[in-house]
Amino acid sequence: MLHKVAFILGFIFYAGLAQADPVRLLAFGDSLVQGYGLSQEEGFVPQLEARLQNEGYDIEVVNAGVSGDTTAGGAARIDWALAEPFDAILILLGGNDALRGLPPAQAKANLGKIIAISQEKGLQVFLVGVQGPGNYGQAYQTEFDQIYSDLGHQFGVVVYSDIFAGISKRVSDGDRLSLFMQADGIHPNGLGVGVNIEGLLPRLKALIENFL
Repeated sequence: MLHKVAFILGFIFYAGLAQADPVRLLAFGDSLVQGYGLSQEEGFVPQLEARLQNEGYDIEVVNAGVSGDTTAGGAARIDWALAEPFDAILILLGGNDALRGLPPAQAKANLGKIIAISQEKGLQVFLVGVQGPGNYGQAYQTEFDQIYSDLGHQFGVVVYSDIFAGISKRVSDGDRLSLFMQADGIHPNGLGVGVNIEGLLPRLKALIENFL
């Protein structure tokens, strides 16, 4: 009888593990997250979720991208974006600040607020950066590029410094940039999104392993 009870309890325990909720990752950002100019399946969030699931991760990636959003816009909406529970957040903001030449110190403060609120809610943070433009001068570019590593050290979060690093590597290897970009020259096409995801995936998977 005791053996039978032990078997039933063991079955319930392992069945419970099998039915455990998936890791919930909030992708929080601008048009690069939202999927501007792309079909549904080509977007950053669907491609990221599919790639992780295909590699055996039980994960749900939720799209909280808003085209045109700045770091200030992100800081203003982070509270309600986290109204439901998540395990981790991927933050990809700053591109629109850079395009508009907004002060890097302001962008850094806004991103710091987003990170702080996320950590207060117990989320693991994966901060994805963008490279500063050169058209506002070398000093601006240098200060902007420093934002993400500074925040990584300040808050102890995982940082991937350049969302376009995957495409940049392919171009340095001889591929044409136009293969990976939409006609506007700002947003990646579906292929470019996949290449960028390939670049950031190892570091993101290391973070997700904390939940498995």
